[in-house]
Amino acid sequence: MKKFMDENFLLSNDVAIKLYHDYAKDMPIIDYHCHLSPKEIFENKRFKNITEAWLYGDHYKWRAMRTNGIAEKYITGDASDYDKFMAWAKTVPMTIGNPLYHWTHLELQRYFGIQEVLNEKTAPEIWEKVNAMLQQDGFRAKDLIVKSNVKALCTTDDLIDTLEYHIKLKKDESFNVKVLPAVRPDKGLDICKDTFLPWVDKLSKICNKSIKTYDEFLKAIEERIEFFNSVGCKVADHGFNSISYIETSKEEAEAIFNKALKEETLTKEEEIKYQTYTLKFFGKLYAKLGWAMQLHIGALRNNNTRMFNKIGVDAGFDSINDEKVAYPLSRILDSLDKENSLPKTILYTLNPKDNYVLSTMLGNFQGTEIPGKVQFGSAWWFLDNKEGMIEQMKVLANTGLLSRFVGMLTDSRSFTSYTRHEYFRRILCNLIGEWVCNGEIPDDLEFLGEVVKGICFNNANHYFDLNC
Repeated sequence: MKKFMDENFLLSNDVAIKLYHDYAKDMPIIDYHCHLSPKEIFENKRFKNITEAWLYGDHYKWRAMRTNGIAEKYITGDASDYDKFMAWAKTVPMTIGNPLYHWTHLELQRYFGIQEVLNEKTAPEIWEKVNAMLQQDGFRAKDLIVKSNVKALCTTDDLIDTLEYHIKLKKDESFNVKVLPAVRPDKGLDICKDTFLPWVDKLSKICNKSIKTYDEFLKAIEERIEFFNSVGCKVADHGFNSISYIETSKEEAEAIFNKALKEETLTKEEEIKYQTYTLKFFGKLYAKLGWAMQLHIGALRNNNTRMFNKIGVDAGFDSINDEKVAYPLSRILDSLDKENSLPKTILYTLNPKDNYVLSTMLGNFQGTEIPGKVQFGSAWWFLDNKEGMIEQMKVLANTGLLSRFVGMLTDSRSFTSYTRHEYFRRILCNLIGEWVCNGEIPDDLEFLGEVVKGICFNNANHYFDLNC
């Protein structure tokens, strides 16, 4: 029987052990999609306690706590940070089989040197130990990033963001990690939501120009994309509950936009037509600048109306959607490719039923500009677990080139979540090691080591043109 989470955790054979320790373990990290706060990075945030570092905003943990019968008071309510931590400690033993169990203990081990298992009995002592360390030098936001061997990270930023903290970070010569913006322009596509017109008004103000026509709207978008590019942006990110496509002329999109400005009700067809044309406009801009376009497909958000009204968005009440994606996704990519304007693209699915749909879509639209121009993105959100990662990589290997994969990301708001890269790397090395042990691929450690190093870091560094 193996020791709990020892140095060969998740590594079940000698090849996997060698691949991980000799090739993967010490590779730097590029976190090309996360939700860290650039303000907190610039200000080098000091966390007052482990609850602030761990539980604030972490809807993964919130969902587990609710499932364990914890009252909302101890999750998002007004309970003390100590009581919230104790509620999480009570939940942790119940998460066996869930990646949260491993992530929790990896973070305690790697950042704080704590080998004890977290539960109600050990929690008071761990609370004291970690909190004491968090008040010392070496445990602030920048320190945790550097300690994790991160070379570049891309935050998630609204198109109307000023990027003031990214600009300040670029001038900070004492911090050698690239903190780049990644644009999230979804509010400009969500024409039927209540947020659309206020967002257009804010876009108008930040561009210091009137937006009364669709042309003026597109021009303002282009200006903002160019501004993001000037601050170092390399990546755009779009989230779709479902993905739709209806071929549309600019004149049709303009008429729909004008109706929205007049606060007239739009049909579903008009919404899709507007989104189709506007998304293609974004895609062409990304292609021109050499950016990568990330398409996150398949979340069903804010399912619980009562809790949405009480807490708001991103509170742990989202789940997997099951809409059809193959045809509309194909048409969107093809419409850009026909005009030679398809940017580098990463496709993510939240529904495992679509793994083969997305993975086989890649081969339709590759290009000679860069290997793996269209990528099947890392197992995402509810699939961000051992089985989900293995399945995503097996599907990619079966239908494409795992060796060209740009690898893992955190998609996290937590500064201690970089152990997820270690988790992924161990799983990757074990998968390849199993293939070697089964005689499915040659026992060529030098070659396989380079493949592993590529998936861990080198492929992403090249793909996003980061020069790390």
